Amino acid sequence: MRQEPPPSVPPRSRVRVLACAVAATALVTLTAATHPPTTAPRTPADPAAVVRQWNAIAIDTIKTSLGPRPSGQVAIWEGFVSVAVYNAVVGIEGGYELYEWRRRGPAKASSAAAAATAAHDVLRTYFPAFKERLDTAYADTLAALPAGRARDRGVDYGERAAARIVELREGDGRFADVPFTASPAPGVWRPTPPAFQPFIDTWLARLRPLLLRSPRQFRPGGPPALSSAAYADDVQELKVMGRRTGSGRSARQTETALFFSGNLVEQVQSALRDHAARHRLGIAETARLFAAVNAPAADAVVTAWDAKLHYASWRPITAIRLADTDGNPATTADPAWEPLLPTPPHPDHIAGHTAVAAAVARALTGVLGTSRIDLYVPSEVTGTTRYYGSADALNRDVVDARVWGGVHSRTADVAGRRAGTRVAAWALDHYFRPVEPKR
Repeated sequence: MRQEPPPSVPPRSRVRVLACAVAATALVTLTAATHPPTTAPRTPADPAAVVRQWNAIAIDTIKTSLGPRPSGQVAIWEGFVSVAVYNAVVGIEGGYELYEWRRRGPAKASSAAAAATAAHDVLRTYFPAFKERLDTAYADTLAALPAGRARDRGVDYGERAAARIVELREGDGRFADVPFTASPAPGVWRPTPPAFQPFIDTWLARLRPLLLRSPRQFRPGGPPALSSAAYADDVQELKVMGRRTGSGRSARQTETALFFSGNLVEQVQSALRDHAARHRLGIAETARLFAAVNAPAADAVVTAWDAKLHYASWRPITAIRLADTDGNPATTADPAWEPLLPTPPHPDHIAGHTAVAAAVARALTGVLGTSRIDLYVPSEVTGTTRYYGSADALNRDVVDARVWGGVHSRTADVAGRRAGTRVAAWALDHYFRPVEPKR
């Protein structure tokens, strides 16, 4: 296990802003960052570095805008950016099917310029408060690329790629008023201490997916009945292994819970950038890697929120404190029980963390053609980096982490893992597929 954090990224220089943005109405107005987005050093000799650079800018912009919001929104916005960059690159480079588009770019256009433009324009459309910093980063990227017709053509094609994604996402259900109407009862979710927040971002349950036909396409079965032995087993495991103090966890198990307690999507992006750089993936392969992982991850969030809204199952802290109301003789209440981690404000079944992790793992194995995923995953929470050689190892740790953190039942975690795997497997059967070169 490699323990040191990833190396810091050197600061970018500031150059004159080159105007180029999608002429679209901003759909989201969010607070600007207090620091500029992270960028990579100028590497015009490596076009793939531009894709990695703008992935880092995207996740920094999204994360800073949303703050510590315990929601799946990060995956949604990252999915939008990734498919726009994918189209901008493969529309010029070829090799893969375009995403919901037929317009190929000019053969001699700069795919690096197209990638930067697509990412910049999508981010500026949805995060207008970041305009100045995004424009500065964009100007820096273009200044590192050779000026001329190739760059200009790439910019033009990147604009069109971004505009296509913005057009496709119009009326997709973002921020719709989706009420949560279930009344409190045994087994039914209700706001949890200490903040007692309402169900957050219910609109994610009705969002039009990027790839799937509907949010409920891979809706799993529901949680076990309150009277069942399986339910009692879940509660007992959580009481012992998920409690804040006096738990049965080892130090390593506690560290695992903390390791995966932060922004999972950010952890994934860092690992993907490292993987693409170490394996020297070309620009088309890098763009495909991000899109083929992040689009299924976005749809895994939609799938998870659909199940959360549909089943509305209560969280471990409620189940354990109110176990005397569940009608199961094998459970006993502990009114003072506290989880290791804060409980996010949405229902238990299914776990969003495990759904996203499984979608990422399955997409990676599909893209790489092997179960060996070769990822160095960092954690801001623990300040360590873990190596994952296999998809099974990553899935196992994320499932365990949410139980040991006291925030999800094992049943919800396993159901999330299965759903995320199904989402990604279906997605790669229908999207981001290689195409035979023309003869």
